[in-house]
Amino acid sequence: MNSHILRPVNPFVRRTTAAAAVVAALSLALTACGGGAGSSSASTAPKDHVLHLSFLQDPGQPPDPDIYYAGQGLILTTNAYEGLLAYKGGTATPTLEPSLATSWTASKDNKVYTFDLRKNVTFHDGTPFTSAAVKASFDRRRNVNQGPAYMVSDVASVVTDGDYKVTVTLKESNSAFLSYLAAAYGPKMMSPTGLKAHAGKDFDQKYLSTHDLGTGPYTITKAAVGSDYQMKAYPKYWGGEPYYTTVELPVIDNTSSQQVQFNSGSLAAILHDLPSSAITSYLSKKQYKSYTQSSMISEYLYANPHNGALKDQAFRQALLKAVDIDAIVKQVYFGHGTKATQVYPSNMMPTQYATQNISYDTSALKAAVASLPASERTITVGYDSSQPDNQVISNLISAQLAPLGLTVKVQSYPTSQIFGWIGNQKGAPDLLATLGWPDTPSPYTWAHISFDATGGLNYFGCSSPSATSAIAKALGTGTPEDFSTAAQLASATGCWLNMVNVTDFMVAQPWLKGMADAHVVDAPNTLLLSKLSQ
Repeated sequence: MNSHILRPVNPFVRRTTAAAAVVAALSLALTACGGGAGSSSASTAPKDHVLHLSFLQDPGQPPDPDIYYAGQGLILTTNAYEGLLAYKGGTATPTLEPSLATSWTASKDNKVYTFDLRKNVTFHDGTPFTSAAVKASFDRRRNVNQGPAYMVSDVASVVTDGDYKVTVTLKESNSAFLSYLAAAYGPKMMSPTGLKAHAGKDFDQKYLSTHDLGTGPYTITKAAVGSDYQMKAYPKYWGGEPYYTTVELPVIDNTSSQQVQFNSGSLAAILHDLPSSAITSYLSKKQYKSYTQSSMISEYLYANPHNGALKDQAFRQALLKAVDIDAIVKQVYFGHGTKATQVYPSNMMPTQYATQNISYDTSALKAAVASLPASERTITVGYDSSQPDNQVISNLISAQLAPLGLTVKVQSYPTSQIFGWIGNQKGAPDLLATLGWPDTPSPYTWAHISFDATGGLNYFGCSSPSATSAIAKALGTGTPEDFSTAAQLASATGCWLNMVNVTDFMVAQPWLKGMADAHVVDAPNTLLLSKLSQ
């Protein structure tokens, strides 16, 4: 079984911790002055082939695909590097397609994978891409041993057959392996020559914090931490030179300032981090193009099985049923989210599988609370302090539960503290509302990181031996039926509730073309920049 070390999956990476009400007030004030989301400034398409985007905050990690494991900085790694496979852009259903491998086969037991490689591809250092890069790239990811290293940890051997064919054999059956290779966080191919030349004592980590050794349509030309980043088109890219020859990505560390620059025409698009108040405003403004694109982002509610009355499974189940998700969607996610009907994130499995049968009903909780001692009638609803929308959600949950006899406190927690509860729940709240998405479109990645006792998103350490066994079985078979069984066994614990399927909202100037085709369902906050034009 793979052992995962998971990235912080907060899509709104390290956002300022202002309350949602303050953010909304700022947006309204700027609108009144002609500078916020309601501004009607016209924008003229640039003629210099320079694309201006931004980060709300610094990505916080170097643009190294074997280290980078957060959200908005994906735009650097997904455009400078490529894997053997890819997921097709512009689709809601994850669809594998060729990338640096043109074709592939998998053995019936999901242990042996053979790839035919693309010819006439060069790395950004000018050296040719051949089969030698596969082992070198896998080895480098394993040696760096950061969060995404688990994707190659089960590789037993990499055997080349000439320059353009390679066979990868795994130690154990793994139906998710092709998904690993295609995913945004999956292993990317790097120049063996470059890796050797810049290895140093840290397996090239220092060099790749400001450079790249990929084959992608863009090469990283500037990575000034906390300030700005830049990419330039690679003129020898095998897929043809992109329309935009330069991409500028300054760090604009205030969402209102980001909107002001976009509305004035200084930014071509905002790809992430907009609060719901701004999203609602942009959806109504015809002078801009809004995109509510399919994603695998979920708004989850976690129940802590180690605290007070929540130690009882029936109480947890009653508590989750008492959350009015329709009200949350209406008040927080109108126009960019829908009520979840499956345990897994949306777009991962056909809708008939892993159905979530948790209907809204307050009666069971009200009766359960009435029988509790006064000391157990107080609960805390927590949320990630970098997610202002989740403060609103937590306040809504508080308002829904209070009439049922509970005293509800709402508390913010920094991301680092939330991940610190894994393995040690001391000081953890009773409920946690937070956003997340899987490492890959394979249902195994979400099942393992969320429902296994050692999973990287199992913040409260909820355990279900039957679900764990079912997850292990599903990894080998890869059938939706087995993954559905695993999810429903996990859901029965009352530890998890998938509340909202969240779309990946982006807003762009009307002249920016190709936004829909450039978006990949498993990769939030980023685009395939070579597909953009005007």
